[in-house]
Amino acid sequence: MKKSFEEQMEELEKIVAELENGKLNLEDSVSKFEEGIKLSKNCSKELEEAERKITMLVNKDGEMQEEDFEAE
Repeated sequence: MKKSFEEQMEELEKIVAELENGKLNLEDSVSKFEEGIKLSKNCSKELEEAERKITMLVNKDGEMQEEDFEAE
């Protein structure tokens, strides 16, 4: 079962905390880092997909029109 974006972000935050506390040995640190990179890539991909789906309503000449959302 695929984890939600929010669940993946929570897991990523836990990994960061574990890496920051410095209590993991080198092998575990590398493993956690690899896991974190995978989660980060998945979250980034999901954000990109969501961005493509977002549209903005723009009021032009009194009419509402949809335009594709473009991130800056």
